[in-house]
This record gives sequence, C-alpha cells and structure tokens, in this order.
Amino acid sequence: MKRLQSLDALRGFDMFWITGGAGIFAGLASLTGWVPLIWWEKQLHHVAWHGFTFEDMIFPLFLFIAGISFPLSMAKRMENGVSRKSLYTQIVRRGLMLVLFGLIYNGLLSFSFMTVGSDSANGIISFDLSKMRFASVLGRIGLAWMFAALIFLNTNKRNIRIAWCAGLLVFYWLLLAFVPAFDNPDADRFSMEGNFTSYFDRLFLPGSLYRGIHDPEGWLGIIPATATAMLGMFTGWFVMWRKEGLTEQRRTGYMAIAGVALVLLGLLWNMVFPINKNLWTSSFVCYVGGLSLLLFSLFYLIIDVWGYRKWSFFFTVIGMNSITIYMAQRMIRFSYTSDFLFKGMIGWFPEAWAPFLGSCGNVAVCWAFLYFLYKKKIFLKV
Repeated sequence: MKRLQSLDALRGFDMFWITGGAGIFAGLASLTGWVPLIWWEKQLHHVAWHGFTFEDMIFPLFLFIAGISFPLSMAKRMENGVSRKSLYTQIVRRGLMLVLFGLIYNGLLSFSFMTVGSDSANGIISFDLSKMRFASVLGRIGLAWMFAALIFLNTNKRNIRIAWCAGLLVFYWLLLAFVPAFDNPDADRFSMEGNFTSYFDRLFLPGSLYRGIHDPEGWLGIIPATATAMLGMFTGWFVMWRKEGLTEQRRTGYMAIAGVALVLLGLLWNMVFPINKNLWTSSFVCYVGGLSLLLFSLFYLIIDVWGYRKWSFFFTVIGMNSITIYMAQRMIRFSYTSDFLFKGMIGWFPEAWAPFLGSCGNVAVCWAFLYFLYKKKIFLKV
C-alpha cells in the first residue's frame, strides 16, 4: 500500500501548534479582538484539571497517528519477508529509543552532579538524580505505542483486539474509582491529591514530578494511553481492509461515524469519570480518540481520496520530521535566528503587531530548517 500523505499532513498539522502556530493565533486574537479568534486562543491553553481544550488534544493525537502507522508498516515489512522476531526487536527498540529521547529532552545530558566526601579531590562523584524528571511526553508515546503494538501483533482477531482496548479502559476506570491515594484517602479520588495514579507515582516514579505531587506522564497513565495507540491501530487496519463494495468514500464515512460514536461515548463516560488529560482518563481516551478519528477522516478524504494535496505541503514538511523539530526546539534557539532575520522588519510595524509577526518569523525559521532536511531527504526515524 502506498504511503498515506494524509497521515504526514495530519502529523504536521498537529506539530504546527507547538512550533509557533499557537503564538500566531494568540497574536492575531490580540491584534484584531475578533471573537472567534479570542475563543480559539483560549483553546490553545491546557485546562487546569478536569475538562478539555484543543491544546489537550495535541499529545494524544500524535500517539493516535503513531498507532495508525503501525499496521501499514507491519504489513509492508511482512511482505518483504521480515520475521516476527525482527518485528519484536524493532518494536521494543523503537519504544525504548523514544524513552531515551524523552530523557534527553528533560535534560539527561545536562543535569548536575555532586561530590560525596570531605573534599572534591578525594570524594566520589555521583549524579544527583533527585531533580531529574524521568517521565516525559516521548516516553509515554514510546511505551504506550510499544505495548499497543505487541498486543496488536499477538492478536489476530478483531474482536479480541477490541476486547483488549476496552478492558484496559474499564480496568483503569475501576482502579481510579475504587482505589484511593492512601496518603490522602478522604480526598476526591479524581482530584490531584486523591487519585491513585498520582499516589503510585509519588511512591515509585524516581526523580521529580512535573507538578510536585503529580506527573501527567507517570506510570499508570500508560495503561489508557496504550488504548489510545490501539484506536489508531484499528484505524490503520481499517484503511488497509479491502471488501467488495467498500468504496473509499464509504470507508471515510464509516470512520467519521465511528469518530462521532467515540465522542459521544466519551461525553457519556464523563458523567462518572471526568474527561481529564492529566490523568488520561478513559473518557478522555474515547473523546479525544473520536476527535482524532474525525480529523483523520477529513484529511484522508481530502488528500488521499479526492487528491487535493498541494495545500497540505506546508504541513507535510513538518510531519515528515516531527520528532526532529520536537527535539530541536529544545536544543536550538530558533527565536535567535528569527530575531536576527526579522526583528528590524517587525520594528517597522506598530508595537501591537510584534507578537503576531514574531511568531510568524519563528514558524518560518522552523519550517525552513525542516524544508532543508526534507529536500536533502534527511529524516529522523526511530
């Protein structure tokens, strides 16, 4: 099966918001005062705890997209004669590499060391890991995708895979609903202080937690995140599925219907298990999985079915090197280059334009960097 251009474009659309896209729209909202833009600007900030904004979707959408890719790449490798043992090796290696990248992103190579002993000359040098954050976005993606891929590879029947996905979500719901944080047993079991997921991380996650008593990328959240990846894998399998009478338009329609059903399921589940990105609740998985499926259906219909591709090139360039730009923004000061190139020009405009134009300049520099890699066919593949 040929490469899905819609998948690269959707991945690029997802990453656009963290490469400066959010700043562009925030600048526009401030500049124009237009009500729809002000509403959208509010969507580009995480909610404090329960609830949902578009910003909360960026991370799980990326994991969903990674899930879609797996059945396509697995089928291609099997056609080329790759053994199951090699597939297992590739899956585990990819998962662990993303964990390593996540640690590097968090500062693994730059955290401080301390000297134990009376004087530094004769003392023992050891790394001070107490301030190191071990949980990460890339680590969550790597482990959740890895476990989902292993389940998918070892289950041949569709109903068994669905049962696995549903079982993970129900188990996680029951775990949080009935098991308290034992250091604060009287608190709301879905609050930051009272949920078992945060309590588990306080006990067993080494180093520092992102929010002191809670880490949004902690251990137990990998369980429902695995279901997020599996929803993407179901989608990738369905895109490959061939059946008489199943046209591409019908395929897209079925995916859209499934997306709406998942959104409704998430809203229904929200009544007893709040939609919460920090806890990656089961209702959040369903709700965001449905929205992700609707977005993919739209991109797939326009780009791969109808063939309207030129408009998506901007996003495709970003999507082909998504991990690269995620890591590069942590290591390279693109804003310095943007100021060097555009600061004088921005100075010609009224001061109110500066946030908008500055964000445009930053996106332009990031995109030019990725376009250079794209033209040279340099892609970071994990």
